[in-house]
Amino acid sequence: MPQNTPELEKKAIDTIRFLAVDAVENANSGHPGMPMGAAPMAHVLWTRHLRFNPKDPRWPNRDRFVLSAGHGSMLIYALLHLAGFDVTLDDLRKFRQLHSKTPGHPEFRDTPGVEATTGPLGQGIANAVGMALSLKMLAARVGEGLIDGYVYGICSDGDLMEGVSAEASSLAGHLQLGNLVFLYDDNRVSLAGHTDVTFTEDRLKRYEAYGWHTQKVEDGNDTEAIDRAIRAAKQQKERPSLIAVRTIIGYGSPNKADTHEAHGSPLGKDEVRLAKQKLGWPQEPTFLVPDEVRASWAARVGELKKTYDAWQQKLEQWRKDAAHARLWDQYANREVPRDLAEQLAKVVASTTAAEATRKVSQAVIQKVAELVPNVVGGSADLDPSTFTYIKDGGDVRPGDYRGRNIHFGVREHGMGAVVNGFAYDGFFVPYGATFLLFSDYMRPPIRLAALSRLQSLFVYTHDSIFLGEDGPTHQPIEQLASLRAIPNLQVWRPGDPLEVAASWVAALQRKEGPTALVLTRQKLPPLQRATAGDLQKTLRGAYTLVEAQGDPGLVIVATGSELPASQAALQFLDPGLRARTRLVSMPCVERFLEWPGDEQRKLLPHDTRTKLVAVEAAGGLDWYRIIGDGLMVGIDRFGASAPEKALAEAYGMTPQKIAGRISKWLAEGARTNTKG
Repeated sequence: MPQNTPELEKKAIDTIRFLAVDAVENANSGHPGMPMGAAPMAHVLWTRHLRFNPKDPRWPNRDRFVLSAGHGSMLIYALLHLAGFDVTLDDLRKFRQLHSKTPGHPEFRDTPGVEATTGPLGQGIANAVGMALSLKMLAARVGEGLIDGYVYGICSDGDLMEGVSAEASSLAGHLQLGNLVFLYDDNRVSLAGHTDVTFTEDRLKRYEAYGWHTQKVEDGNDTEAIDRAIRAAKQQKERPSLIAVRTIIGYGSPNKADTHEAHGSPLGKDEVRLAKQKLGWPQEPTFLVPDEVRASWAARVGELKKTYDAWQQKLEQWRKDAAHARLWDQYANREVPRDLAEQLAKVVASTTAAEATRKVSQAVIQKVAELVPNVVGGSADLDPSTFTYIKDGGDVRPGDYRGRNIHFGVREHGMGAVVNGFAYDGFFVPYGATFLLFSDYMRPPIRLAALSRLQSLFVYTHDSIFLGEDGPTHQPIEQLASLRAIPNLQVWRPGDPLEVAASWVAALQRKEGPTALVLTRQKLPPLQRATAGDLQKTLRGAYTLVEAQGDPGLVIVATGSELPASQAALQFLDPGLRARTRLVSMPCVERFLEWPGDEQRKLLPHDTRTKLVAVEAAGGLDWYRIIGDGLMVGIDRFGASAPEKALAEAYGMTPQKIAGRISKWLAEGARTNTKG
C-alpha cells in the first residue's frame, strides 16, 4: 500500500470499526467490541504483510489468515469487503441473516477468503497449527522457493483459556513452526466480565515455555509498534510467534469501552451515535467506506497482484518438468488412483485367518501410502496400539518436515483440530488415530470437520468392551451412537478384511466430509461368504451376507465384531427360522440411509411378516431409526475389566446368547399376538 498519512490510516481503521458496528446494529445481534479494539492490528497485518488475491482466494502461496476469535466475525467480513473479495456491502447488511455470506461466526466455504470455520474458541489456533505444518510439509516436497507462505491469526483471551489451544500450541513450539504468527487481542475482557476473575497467569511466559517467540505491544492503536512486532516475528524462522497487543474492547464507545457489555451485544442506537461522534465519524450514511479508503485498499491489491503474477510464472516454469507437474496435481487435487478399490481389495484377498481389523487396516494403510503419497497422519501417542504408522514413511521432526508420520503426543483434542487444519489447507489427506472411547476428547473438531465438509480421517481402534482387561474406562458404549448423530460424518465399522479395505476406499474417495474408521482390538474369525466378496457392493454401506430361502421372516443387521458372531448365531436358531433369516452387514449406516426408500425397504422389509433385529456391542439407541420397533441386541451398561471371552459371556454377546435373545423375543411376540 502506498505511504498513507496518519489521517488516512485512522480513517481506514475507523472504517473497519464502523462497518462492524453498523452491521451488528443492523442485525441487532453480534459482537461489536472485538472488531472495534482489534481494527488497528488487523489493518496493519492486512495492508502491510498479508499476501492475498481477492480474485483467487485459494491460490496456494497466499498467506493464510485465521480469525480464531470467531465471535468478532465482522472484523474479517469488513476486511474481506475492503480487500475486494466477493463480499459486498449488501452482504454486510445481511450479517447474521439466512443464507448470507456473513454468518454469525466465519464459516469455511460460505465466505470467500475465510480459511476456517471458527467460533468454538481455541479451534482456530489449532487449525492454524495444522495449516502451518501443512505448508512446511508441502514445501519440503516441492521446494521452499515455491511455497513460503505464512499463517497469521488473531486470537482472544477465550482462545487461550481453552485447552485445545494449549495442546496445539505445545506441538507447534516443539515442531518449530516459524511460519506461524498470532496476534493476541489482549483486551482482558470476556463475555461475563473482566478476565482477572479467572485468567491471571502470564500468558506470554506460558507460550515462551511452549517454545514460541513472544512480544508485547502496549498500545493497540500504535500501528508502527504493531508493524515492528510482526516484522520481528517473521524473522523467527524456527519459532512460532505470539504478539500480545493491549487493546480496548469497544474502543471509541464512551460508555461501553473496556466493559463486557461491548462483547456480545449491539451497542444500541444512542451509543453508536456517541461512538461515531467521539471518533469523528459521520452519523450517516451507515456502512460508509470513504472513497480515499477504498482507493488505498485498491492500491494494495494492485501491488499484491504483481506478487501473485510472479508466483504463477514461477509455478508454470516449475511444472515444465513432467515429474513436477504430476507431483503438483497429486497434491493440489488430492488425487487417488482410479483402480484404488481393486488395489486395496488385493491387499486383503489372501487373509483367511482370524485377525483384528486394526491389524488388517495396518496392511491396507501401507498400500494406501504407496498409492496416495499425500496421505499423512499419526496418533495420540498410540501407534503401537492403533497400527497407523506408515512404515518407511519417515517422521515429521522439528525443522525436518519430509516425513509422513506425525507424532501428535497425548493430545486428542489438539490432534483432531490440527488434522482439520491440514484438511482446510487442502493439499494432504490427513488422519489422526486413537481409541474409540477418546473420540469424546475430540468431538468438537469432528463436528467442525463435518460442518465444514473437510476430508479429515479419524481412525478409532479398541471399538467395544471386547478390548478386554483395560476395563470400562477404556471400553466404549455410547460412542458409536454419538458419532452417528453428527450430520455429514460417515462412520465405518468393518467386520472383515474386505470391509476394512472398503472403508479406506470410501474415506479416500470422499472429499466433501470426514470419515471415522472404527476398528477392533480383538481378532475376528473370517466371515463365511457364499460367493467372493464384492467391494463395490460393500461401498454402498449395506448388503446381504446370508440370504433367506424365499421372503425373509427375520432380518438381522450387524456390524464389526458382531458380524461373525451373528453369522455363527444362525446355527443356534430353530431350523425353520434359520431358513427364513437374512443376515445383513451394515458397515456404514450413513451410506445405507442415502439409498432410496424403496431400496432400503427391500433390504430391510418393514411389514408385519418380517421381524428386524440389530446386533452391535454398544448402547444402540441409534439403531431404532433402522429397525423401528425391532429388537436391539447390544450393551446398555458400562463394561468390566476381564478377558474378551468372559465379557462376551457375561454381556450376552456370544453366538448362543445372541440366538437365545432373538428366539425369546420372537416367542414373547408370538404369545402376545396369540393373546390379542
